Amino acid sequence: MPHDAAPASTPRRPRRAVPRAVLLLLLFTALAALLPGVTNAVGTSVWALPVGVAAAALGLWAYRAAVRRIEAREPRELSREGAARGLGWGTAVGVGLFAATIAAIAVLGGYRVTGWGSFEAFLAVCGLMCAVAVAEELLLRGVLLRVVEEAAGTWAALALSSAVFGALHLVNPNATLWGALAISLEAGLLLGAAYVATRSLWLPIGLHLGWNTAQAGIFGTAVSGSEDAFAGLLTGATSGPTALSGGAFGPEGSVIAVLLCGAATVYLLRLAHRRGHIVPRRSRRT
Repeated sequence: MPHDAAPASTPRRPRRAVPRAVLLLLLFTALAALLPGVTNAVGTSVWALPVGVAAAALGLWAYRAAVRRIEAREPRELSREGAARGLGWGTAVGVGLFAATIAAIAVLGGYRVTGWGSFEAFLAVCGLMCAVAVAEELLLRGVLLRVVEEAAGTWAALALSSAVFGALHLVNPNATLWGALAISLEAGLLLGAAYVATRSLWLPIGLHLGWNTAQAGIFGTAVSGSEDAFAGLLTGATSGPTALSGGAFGPEGSVIAVLLCGAATVYLLRLAHRRGHIVPRRSRRT
């Protein structure tokens, strides 16, 4: 997987860093709300796929343009070199992680297939999740984690960005405090670790896309508490103890998901450490 040089040698940001960071956060908070909304408005129509891909492409273009304009640098985290590899590996691993999660839940009696969906619905899910994955990764990992890391180090940035990511899911239907905590631990930390390990946004975007698409587009389960997700290729139902199935929040609230994604997070953080990508907290005198 592609990665840049260790960020610890990056020069300190100029004094205007705070207003620049605020401007980036405001811009991509708005974009994160807009892009999925545009795609979702198309509904389950097959047109959701090209609309979602176009929305994702717009988000990537906006990020590159904003970083060049506001931070006066090239956005190496979205380098086209290695983009296909990062996206491909990320998507495959994301699908695989969720497939392993739902398989374990099914073996323990917490998931069953109730019927067939449609290929058109699957394509619609793919389009929506393209927009969702890009919008959320640009905001949470591309802006928030990166900006906080430069000021407070990697561990603080991972903790804050993961907590914010989980808290954002509290507005979803059937949201619970446990569900938000599970999202923080299994997804927030995993996606943040993917960015830190590679210094690229392509791997976390792919992981996010693969996981979400597998949830709704393949196995037809609730996504982060939303029960009206598209059926996708299959329609499925979860049951049993919340710790096993995730309850109304969906499989993301399952302890199994937390454990499996936690193992992947540990691997990525060890990889980041070996590559020298962990940024220490700066002392006040530096």
